[in-house]
Amino acid sequence: MEKKTSKRKLQGVIVSNKMDKTVKVLVERQKSHPRYKKVVNHRKIYFAHTDKELQEGEEVTIIESRPYSKNVKWKVI
Repeated sequence: MEKKTSKRKLQGVIVSNKMDKTVKVLVERQKSHPRYKKVVNHRKIYFAHTDKELQEGEEVTIIESRPYSKNVKWKVI
């Protein structure tokens, strides 16, 4: 019996498209601090594979996928 796992989806903004078939996507999240209850912003950049011609500033959704290279483990959908 095979266990089916759901892949994570994230939304972000493209900050660089200078690489071949790869874009940098900036994902911003808000999280409440456990003790102080202040809302803290978290920012992280993901490398995502794409075959489309995308421009900087476009909002995209990325999904987990097989590793395309050392750093590229996400795909633009």
